Amino acid sequence: MILELIVPGSDPLVSSAPPSYQGHRYPVEIISHCVWRYFRFPLGFREVEELMLERGVIVSCEIIRRWCAKFGQGYANALRRRRPRPGGKGHLDEAFIKINGGLKYLWRAVDADGTVLDILVQSRRDKAAARRFFRKLLKRTRTVPRVVVTDKLRSYGAAHREVMSSVEHRSHKGLNNRAENSHQPTRQRERAREVFRSVGGAQRFLAAFSGISPRFRPRRHLMTATEYRTEMTIRFVIWDQITGAAAMPTAA
Repeated sequence: MILELIVPGSDPLVSSAPPSYQGHRYPVEIISHCVWRYFRFPLGFREVEELMLERGVIVSCEIIRRWCAKFGQGYANALRRRRPRPGGKGHLDEAFIKINGGLKYLWRAVDADGTVLDILVQSRRDKAAARRFFRKLLKRTRTVPRVVVTDKLRSYGAAHREVMSSVEHRSHKGLNNRAENSHQPTRQRERAREVFRSVGGAQRFLAAFSGISPRFRPRRHLMTATEYRTEMTIRFVIWDQITGAAAMPTAA
């Protein structure tokens, strides 16, 4: 499924204070770096623990888990506030995801550049599920699409007529490759984690993951090596700003 968003202008950068690290004995750089490693790469908590130990930092996998649960979504939200509002074409799709031995559906919306706009884990892919995702997406992006292009799933058409009947709807099977490709990082993480244990756990992880990991996956094949390094340096600076590592280098 594909969504074309026509948005006038872009969001101004929204400044927000970094999260509070009061009561944490580890420096901000260590906390933010562990969270970054976990969400950026297909690693488990024990693997992050081992990588930090190699650098001389002793921290348990349980503490890393708590940091990711506490700060991951906040970091992801701060990164989202730094990006421009979606414009041009966007793409929506749903895919199977294994949760505690059963199959659920991961609904995902991306823009023309592959930036994830929103995700939602649901048990069904009927009209109610499509309607719920449409409304969540509109609330998240705060934009009204000009054209909605989906695959042939009938639920989309029924939900579209209820939620955005004034928006043009195009149904085509072969136009959502970008959205389908956007599921690949999730598949990597799914294999690394073996299986998600609950719908809520999957939603929480993927909401943070989709806000953090893609920010460090620029379209490298379109850049020279110098351009890539410059772009990544800028993104690391932004990461330090939103996590507070730049402002509080030694605070915890």
